[in-house]
Amino acid sequence: MSTKILLLEDDKLFNETLQDFLEEEGFALDCVLDPYSALDLSYENNYNLYLFDVNLPYESGFDLLKKLRSSGDNTPTIFITSRQDKASLHEGFMEGGDDYITKPVDLEELLLRINALMRRQVRSEVVYINGYEFDILSKKLSLNGKSVELSVKATELLLTLLEGQGQVVPLEHIKAHLWSASEEASDGALRVYVTQLKKYFPTQIENIRGVGYKMRLQC
Repeated sequence: MSTKILLLEDDKLFNETLQDFLEEEGFALDCVLDPYSALDLSYENNYNLYLFDVNLPYESGFDLLKKLRSSGDNTPTIFITSRQDKASLHEGFMEGGDDYITKPVDLEELLLRINALMRRQVRSEVVYINGYEFDILSKKLSLNGKSVELSVKATELLLTLLEGQGQVVPLEHIKAHLWSASEEASDGALRVYVTQLKKYFPTQIENIRGVGYKMRLQC
């Protein structure tokens, strides 16, 4: 069955460009130009992915996703945005977004991000790393049935790295997941959380200097 996508983009020409490209790649799309139409379709259909523009008439893509998340809709969402500021990036993740891509959009990059996000949705609920067991849903780490204490942010960092599926997770992406818009992200604190995780996973976590971190499940 094809991945079904709800595309919300108010630029008609760009909307059609995205539709043509993604349908050629085998996706099934419903395409709308305003958030009210997107909201109606989200109630009528089940989608595998939302692609939402941020700057829209009537309300932003952030506002729309906030409504959907508050109603219990956890459909994976990628924001398409011309915004470059960190505050907007934080807002998108805090409202429940899973990823974002900036305009002008590289279509091949968009395809890679969609495929990566879809792979993450079929992951196991329990991940085994270096003899440890991490429950994705409860966010609990254990060894031989005994709970291992991790700080909240170290736990969120572990989850974020695992979601990377062995790929490099950019520093800005990590910071947006660990700190809210009202908090100041800290490189020093991030290194502390990485050190906490390396106590249990000494060879699995790799620092890609100046870029981000990645975690290997097998070493």
